Amino acid sequence: MRELTRTAEVVDASADDDLIVWTAQGMKPGVRAWADGDAVVVASPRASRRDRIAVHGDAARAARLVRHALAEVGPSFRPFGDRALLHEVTGAVDGLEIAGGFSWMTTTGLTEGARSGAGWLSPDEDPDVTDLLKTANPDSYAVPGIPEVRRWAGIRDDAGELLAVAADAWSAPTVGLLAGVATAVQARGRGLGERVCRFVTAALLAEHHRASLMVDDANPSALSLYARLGFSRRLVAASGVTGSA
Repeated sequence: MRELTRTAEVVDASADDDLIVWTAQGMKPGVRAWADGDAVVVASPRASRRDRIAVHGDAARAARLVRHALAEVGPSFRPFGDRALLHEVTGAVDGLEIAGGFSWMTTTGLTEGARSGAGWLSPDEDPDVTDLLKTANPDSYAVPGIPEVRRWAGIRDDAGELLAVAADAWSAPTVGLLAGVATAVQARGRGLGERVCRFVTAALLAEHHRASLMVDDANPSALSLYARLGFSRRLVAASGVTGSA
């Protein structure tokens, strides 16, 4: 087992796995990572508002790394990774239980489609974003005012009402993250969510070369939207210390 201290080491150890590299967040202060053979874990505080341990590689070696990581960083951190791997690791580590599943999606290129109508919003427009999220996506991890939520894009109607938003949030140097997607209830079905997501994804690809997102498996309309944009889907799971998961 060895500790990794540089982003390049994490990239090499994980074969540049986008989920692992995103979780490393450029190895900013507080992030720690370890490798053992082809197994890698990265412990990242408040990555998309949760203390996360991304897991990759051989299950037996990964389980040993997860045990070590939890001893180092504490029980608030939640292992997550490819679903089959996480179930094996969780079963091998005493005190862990599966917390749930979701999808991780990534693209390196956009499909063709309309991008008109979307643009970056100014900080003065944050109250409008907050109001839209309250009704259209109240469970959004990305909200205005969080430092890691870098910027918001939106679409307004002719009267100036904000109808759709998406954020560039918790982006890593080579993996941008799309988050905070919301469309006003009365404006759904008009393709506005797809347009604002396409705008933000294009910006993430230009800056980071890859764009990723997390999406609830119980949201088929969102899964379809992201697939239309060119995102590929990975089924992932998360686990946590028994009693906290």
